[in-house]
Amino acid sequence: MRIALVAPLFESVPPKMYGGTERVVSYLSEELVHEGHDVTLFASGDSVTAARLISTSRRALRLGGCVDSLAAHILMLGRVAAMASEFDVIHFHTDYLHFPLSRLHCLTHVTTLHGRLDLPQLPPLYNEYRDVPLVSISGSQRAPLAFANWVATVHHGLPDSLYTFRPERGRYLAFLGRVAPEKRVDRAIEIARRVDMELWIAAKVDRADEAYYESIRPLLRDPRVHYLGEIGEQEKDKFLGEAYALLFPIDWPEPFGLVMIEAMACGTPVIAFARGSVPELMSNGETGFVVNDVDEAVAALARLETFNRRRCRRVFENRFTAQRMGQNYLAVYRRLITAKERSCRVA
Repeated sequence: MRIALVAPLFESVPPKMYGGTERVVSYLSEELVHEGHDVTLFASGDSVTAARLISTSRRALRLGGCVDSLAAHILMLGRVAAMASEFDVIHFHTDYLHFPLSRLHCLTHVTTLHGRLDLPQLPPLYNEYRDVPLVSISGSQRAPLAFANWVATVHHGLPDSLYTFRPERGRYLAFLGRVAPEKRVDRAIEIARRVDMELWIAAKVDRADEAYYESIRPLLRDPRVHYLGEIGEQEKDKFLGEAYALLFPIDWPEPFGLVMIEAMACGTPVIAFARGSVPELMSNGETGFVVNDVDEAVAALARLETFNRRRCRRVFENRFTAQRMGQNYLAVYRRLITAKERSCRVA
């Protein structure tokens, strides 16, 4: 199958540091190549891939000092349109930017949405483009736009050899991601204080979240709290694998939460607040515990003394590998190709 994957340009594929969408696109691209498909990846020029790379920007926009990200993406989408006849299916990961373009061709395309969808500006847009086939990354993500043209839910997956399973219980609590009000690192610090454990924080600070970061800086002075800043892919394996538990005390409708399955791959339990996709992705008692508040999180940590890290890893292997993700997307592609061929013959 000739497959085009169209990634955002904010980060390279895979990202050098933090980055969720681009990381998933990388895992999917490499898996599809491994399965023998002809894959073309549209991404930034500093991406690393076994697929054919088509780039309209030399570097990832976040690290390259880009002022106008829209211009870079429009340039890329123009290249995708010019090459569209070369592909059996085009898989977009660029939100809705391409919607007007994808209507103009009798081509098979699908869009995976990676972000939150409970924003007031979105219903009119998706109502207008009800014909665009969409994939959600969790069932909870699609709820605000239940009327949209959802063709599947495909959970993210990781290469099964990417993270090292560690059977021994770790020694500290971990927080990984972004320092942002919706991620609630302040809650993580409170939980660590309550159980008198060290908390290691590996997280970036976006410009939009600098005010929140300043508000919690006094909390970072606690001698039990160690703030590492942003870390890369190679560092995450050790960081997550040697943790006693990952804290995921979110305060927003998280569409997926890649860090949860990264921890599962290490065998590290997750203490996650019941928002967004969390109840859907977590196997309560097997991959950690789903909680509703700080008190429940503290109680859950006390229950991890007998936690079976090997069983946690098995849940990852059964549900969240890149191989399973690739097979699920291939099923979507085949179904859409068949449907498009029928509609184009009728037209």
